[in-house]
Amino acid sequence: MQLVQDILIIILAGYMTVDEDGPVIMSWFPVIVGMITGFIMGDLQTALVIAGTFQLMMLGVAALGGASAPNYGLATIIGAFIAIRTGTGIKSAIAVGIPVGLLGIQLEVVCRIINNFLIHYIERLNAEHKWNKMRKLSYLGPTLFFLQTALPTALIVFSGPTIVDLILKVIPKWVTDGLTVAGGMLPVVGIAMLLHYMPIKKFLPYVMLGFVIAAYMKVPVLGIAIMGLAFGYIYYVKESKNDVKNKNVATDVDERDDYDE
Repeated sequence: MQLVQDILIIILAGYMTVDEDGPVIMSWFPVIVGMITGFIMGDLQTALVIAGTFQLMMLGVAALGGASAPNYGLATIIGAFIAIRTGTGIKSAIAVGIPVGLLGIQLEVVCRIINNFLIHYIERLNAEHKWNKMRKLSYLGPTLFFLQTALPTALIVFSGPTIVDLILKVIPKWVTDGLTVAGGMLPVVGIAMLLHYMPIKKFLPYVMLGFVIAAYMKVPVLGIAIMGLAFGYIYYVKESKNDVKNKNVATDVDERDDYDE
């Protein structure tokens, strides 16, 4: 059973990157890959807690321009795998996941450099009408991106707790403590950034209602999300009816203007 889980986790980590640069069916958002990791590992609750933490951390760090941000999707998969397999909890998930996510940046840069040379070579093959060879080489790009996240995942998965213990021993205690503190702060920054760009003044009653229900009635996040979906649907239906009504009024006004002329 564990071998099947190990293989599926490696495939998930590799496909995540290919999907992000291709069809974008799944993407590498922590909440998505974390949920799938939870299904694979048989502990959805732990995986979603870790995924939610990394997702909020991701909101607090943006890769703008030439800047690079940690691969939080890879960090989520590794962190959830370690936490569930070893039972060490979210602290180990953050302490191991973030360094692996930072490693993902370096591997991504290497892959993109190689693909840059590859694409120029493929363009030359296209100009020379060597389409059969060009088609075969085109699979090399997605393969490199697959290996970019699959290889470090395989290293962690097949090495097991040994490499995790080694990583935790090599990393100074002040670093792991700092990562834990940052793991608590970045979600707050992520939420603040999210609220900054949302029309909070317009929907303030809904925000207050959600806070009261979560803080005082202890409704879990899933329940709050379902309520949010319901209120969103109600608002969408209401605005759709208003748009239709406004269009009908505008049409009537235009027809009256034409009649007066």
